[in-house]
Parts: sequence; structure tokens; C-alpha cells
Amino acid sequence: MPEPPTIAIPLDLPDVRVLRTTVTNDREVIIAVERTLTTTTCRRCGQTIDATYGEDRPIRLRHLPILGALVYIEIRPKRFRCPFCDDHPTTTQQLVWYTPKAPSTKAYERHLLITRINRTIADVSQKEDTLPDAVLGVLDRWVDAEVDWAAVPAFAVLGIDEIALKKGHRDVVVIVTAQRPHGALHLLAVLPDRTTATVRTWLASIPTAVQRQIRTVCTDMWTAYVTAVEDVLPYAAIVIDRFHVAMHDRDAVDSLRKQELKRIRKALPKAAADPCTHTLWPFRKRAADLEPDERDRLDRLLAHSPDLETAYDFREELTAIFDTTRSKAAGIRRITAWRRKVEASGLTCFAPFLKLLDTWLDRIANSFRHHQNSGFVEGLNTKIKVLKRRCFGIYNLRHLFQRITLDLDGYRRFRPQPVPPAHEM
Repeated sequence: MPEPPTIAIPLDLPDVRVLRTTVTNDREVIIAVERTLTTTTCRRCGQTIDATYGEDRPIRLRHLPILGALVYIEIRPKRFRCPFCDDHPTTTQQLVWYTPKAPSTKAYERHLLITRINRTIADVSQKEDTLPDAVLGVLDRWVDAEVDWAAVPAFAVLGIDEIALKKGHRDVVVIVTAQRPHGALHLLAVLPDRTTATVRTWLASIPTAVQRQIRTVCTDMWTAYVTAVEDVLPYAAIVIDRFHVAMHDRDAVDSLRKQELKRIRKALPKAAADPCTHTLWPFRKRAADLEPDERDRLDRLLAHSPDLETAYDFREELTAIFDTTRSKAAGIRRITAWRRKVEASGLTCFAPFLKLLDTWLDRIANSFRHHQNSGFVEGLNTKIKVLKRRCFGIYNLRHLFQRITLDLDGYRRFRPQPVPPAHEM
């Protein structure tokens, strides 16, 4: 029977030589290796020692798959005896490509981390034919459960927002992120609640050098966040996200639309009122984005309600202010002028929104300086919601921090680097 074709590939594990390779009936590849290093470091005195003192039992480590086959590295760790310490303790030699007591090589653990990005533990354990606890152990060994400030790149924009761990508004946690100059995100904290004390304590724990570089804090209209930031980061500009503001002014106009639609249906015959229905989305869209048929339906609705047409025009004018203003002073001036026109119109639907402006206008206007907003925070929140649904909920804040960090930064941190050509090594 002819021999099957074979190929040679680099094992890419330093300081070992291959003794033999065995393929089992289950198509598992067992690669037995031995160490080529003849010294180690004494675990007690730290000196280099070379007096061997036997070998440990063989250990078998999961390694990167080859052509779809499971691969294991089998090795017998050498022990060395220290001649310098009084009782001559023994030390087991360690190599850089695996962690003592870990069930796999570091290369395979990096492979597991890459595989786990945007996937659940159950998905990865089934795909890799390994135990869920093994996958979780790799995450614990490689991904910190809290921020390492030494590893955080320089940033000037901080984002604070909350997300519910469960459906509804129970078990709310606070997500704190940094936005780097080129737009990339870095998770900084997952806080257990959104009280002023919790947020203030965490902000105060930021290293002083990092605090000084924070120039902008993007958040919503939650007083606890604003109070904590003002206490700890008094020189940072607090930006109330324009999209949170738009939600309030659009809700005001939409409430009037519902009232006017009810009035129109009662006041007009059915044949005349029907063309005014099915106008929800044309009404909510920006005027510039309307299709011709949507424009026609909207015009028919507004023709029956002058007040609604006026409110619609005010809403579009405010949107244009946010889109085109390029300085804080101009923003305050234009919003103040807009407010006077709204008050003079006699419309009452904007009353809650005008009250909101009394409290938050200065911080809302901070967004005009660099057109900074919380879009990066809201985008991350959407990503976290998808993560929760995939995992059927994540209630352990330590694991949640690790999972978000892995999804955000995993490819950069754990993607294998190409091996340089021999002449460059």
C-alpha cells in the first residue's frame, strides 16, 4: 500500500525538538517534544542552575489544529536542583509557550480568544470540542477584569451611559468608555449602579495624569453623572448629547400629531380623513429625506392642522441649528431666538422641552464646539444588547467587562502576527 503524501510545517514552538509524531484512530495528532534548554532559574534564589534532577510526568497540551485535526503537544518537564540554596530545592523548568497548569499552549489560547470574539462560550466550546470552563479560564488568564491604565492609549473624550442587564430598567449598570482621537473605543469601567457616589468614586480613582487629559465628557441628562463629573473633573466640558435632546423635542411634536390626528378623524368624513393616516414615518423623517409620495401624504396631514404644521417647522428649524452651528455662543444665541418664536406662537406642546432647556442649555451648547456627541456610546450600547441576547444575559460584571473588552479590542491584541522571513529573524 503506498504511503500517504506528507508535508512538513514549522511547529513554531521555541526551545524544543520533535521526538515523534503519532496520529490516533480518532485523527488526533500527538507531537512528542523534548526541551533543548539546559538551564533554568531557581524559584527561590533566582540564580541560573544547570544540575538536572529528573523529569516530571508527561503533560499533554492542546495546540493549534492542523488540517482540521486536533493537535496535542506532549512534553516531560525537566527538574533542576539548586546548589546555591541551603536545602537544595528543585525547580521545574518552564518554557515561554505555555503556562504552568494550563491545559493548552499559549498559541491555542490566543486562537480560542480570537474564535470567541462576538461569540458565546457555548458556541466556541462546541466548535473547538472543548469544555466551557476551559474557554472561560482562557478569558480569565488573558483579559483583565478591570482597566489597566498603563495600557490605555491617550484620549480626551469620555463617555458615560447606562444599560439594563435585564429587560426593562432593573439592574442598570454604567458603561464608561474612552474615545481615542481616530474614533476607536476603549472600555474603562462597568459600574454596578448610576448613583452620584459610585460614579464620583470611580472618576476619582482615575490616575491624575489621565484626569488632566480629559477635555470632554459626553453623557445624557442624568444629574448624577453631571454632578460627579463636575466634582472630579471640573475643567472637562460636559456635552449633553444632541440626539437625547432631539428625542425630547421630537416627542413633543409627535404628541401634538397624535392629538391632531384624533381631532381630524372626528371632524372630517372618513373619505377625507383617510389620506391623513399612515403618516407616522413621513412625519418623523427629516424633510430633506422624504420621498415624493411621503411628501404628498405629509402635506395632506399638515393642510388640516396649521398648529401641527407650525410645530413641524419649528422641529426642522431646531434640527438645522444643530446641524449647521459651529460655536457655542452662536448655538446659544440661535436656540434662544428659536425659543422666543416658539413662545410667541402659543403652542403648548413644547412646554416640557422648554423647561428642559432652562436646566441644560449651557451643556447642550457645548456640543456645538466640536460637534461632539454620544454616538460612540450609543453604538457600544447596541453592541452590548446584542451580546446579552446571544448569551441569554450576562449578570457577572467581571465577565461583562472582559467580554466587552474582548469584542472591542480582541482582534488587535490576539490576532497572530506573521512570522518574518528567515533573513529578517
